[in-house]
Amino acid sequence: MSRRRFLKTSAVLGTSAAAAVWGAPFARAQQAAVADRPIRIVMGGYGPPMTSFSLALKRMGDRLEARFGDELEVRYVYNILDLGYRALDILRLVAEGVLTLGYQSSSYLTDTVSDLGLVDLPFLFTDNVTARAAMDGTLGRRLTAAIEARTDYRILGYFENGLRHISNRLRPVRSPADLEGMAMRVLPSQVHARTFELLGANPQIMDLSEAIERIRAGTLDAQENPFANTVTYGVHEFHRFHTASKHFYISRPIFVHRPTFDAWPQALQMEMRLAVSDAVAYQRSLKDGEETSAAEAIREAGGEILELTPEETAQFVDAVRPIYAEARNRYSREFLELAGL
Repeated sequence: MSRRRFLKTSAVLGTSAAAAVWGAPFARAQQAAVADRPIRIVMGGYGPPMTSFSLALKRMGDRLEARFGDELEVRYVYNILDLGYRALDILRLVAEGVLTLGYQSSSYLTDTVSDLGLVDLPFLFTDNVTARAAMDGTLGRRLTAAIEARTDYRILGYFENGLRHISNRLRPVRSPADLEGMAMRVLPSQVHARTFELLGANPQIMDLSEAIERIRAGTLDAQENPFANTVTYGVHEFHRFHTASKHFYISRPIFVHRPTFDAWPQALQMEMRLAVSDAVAYQRSLKDGEETSAAEAIREAGGEILELTPEETAQFVDAVRPIYAEARNRYSREFLELAGL
């Protein structure tokens, strides 16, 4: 994807496409196969159509339609924010069966599934390769079981949101002291809030939609995200200072409405799992390029990206050490060992 295309991709879903999925009757966007009516699958997210997440949804749908033809009808709502929803609403929309399938950062589920807080720990993963192996391995399978035990979802895989970085409107950040007193948006995770409390910031849990509004209004000093998200949501137009801190690695579980999924024919269930597996690999293959293009977009907009030295990174790691002692009292030995702690 070119840098220009990445910057200029519209985040607005066309009126006709939105009406096709969300128009009357609004209450249920999916249905069981009845007589000659196809099974409808509605996939939703919260990013513009050309993000790696939206492209991966389309790849899933194309595969399913190629396999089942007119037995299936696949629709997309790439960005629910365009329709006035918050990012967190995607959880409810899937749980209520309005959407068939969605994705969401795992941190949004930590209040319901406390074990997910383990993978929110700062500096747990040093690179994408290590993190992917963990989420595709035993740790990911155990987290999937924990989510499914406490929710009405089937978890089919994990997109990569990736390593996260700090951006702000006030000053360069090279040490925890530079974060002192900054009002910073964090995901709805107590682990995230505690991390930035230890780093000296003033963490504020809020939904993405509220954070974007406050960044535009100049009432929020800082946020943290992969560079691609920072550019996708236009934050780079308001934040000059960016630090490649790599402080968290976040996955986005891909979840389906369990009653709907379990009622499908076995052939469709199996093909959906295969389609998700393929789409995860595809989305991850796009992610590195997306980050590079976003970094270029930040610089083109006048932003500065600071690369931390090993010594500077060590200051951040040392500042958050207390959270690891707290984690050892919070999570089971099994989960700690799976995370290498």
